Amino acid sequence: MGWSRWAPLTGIVSAVLGVAGAAIEIVTNPPGSDASGKEVLAFYAAQGGTQQLAAALLALGFVFFVFFAGSLRSYLRLNPGLEALSTVALAGAVVETAGQTMGAGYVWTLAQGAGHLDSSAAQALNALSNNAVATNTAGMIVFGIAAGLAILRGGGLPRWLGWVAIAMAVVVVTPAEGLSFLALVVWMLIVSVLIWRRSSQPAQGNADSAGG
Repeated sequence: MGWSRWAPLTGIVSAVLGVAGAAIEIVTNPPGSDASGKEVLAFYAAQGGTQQLAAALLALGFVFFVFFAGSLRSYLRLNPGLEALSTVALAGAVVETAGQTMGAGYVWTLAQGAGHLDSSAAQALNALSNNAVATNTAGMIVFGIAAGLAILRGGGLPRWLGWVAIAMAVVVVTPAEGLSFLALVVWMLIVSVLIWRRSSQPAQGNADSAGG
């Protein structure tokens, strides 16, 4: 009972860790995909520690995203008609996490290997860290559409959260894909608190009845 009570709040942990990791990346401004190998090596030689921290925070953030998605599935599947959609949403979260952690792995490799990687290898890894986004994009699309449809079909959450989830899935394939990440953070915070509060109501109600 203890884990199921607090599991929805893993979405808050995921959001906080993800924002912290993204903030470090924004502040340090890693080299883009068109940077030369020498530029990449120079950046990671100077900022290796901060980039490892950012990669670790982002990876952990998405690990907790899977736990959040699991709790979301448990909540949604209380409606028997949402078993399939809730399972697909969890699968999308797993795919999204696989892509994001692979990206974090490229950054970690660059940060650790800046002293001995050659220029061409550094350039290739940097290009992968910037452009290898097919896996996490696919995961975001699957998660957003499945979770959104489940909510719209009566998942016990406000319908507008369903439309926002679907919008995230659409925006992630546009040049404004960064907005999809920001929307996911806010969406998770709201959904986490709502599920936590609503899941605790029956137990509280029973406790009140017993006390009366």
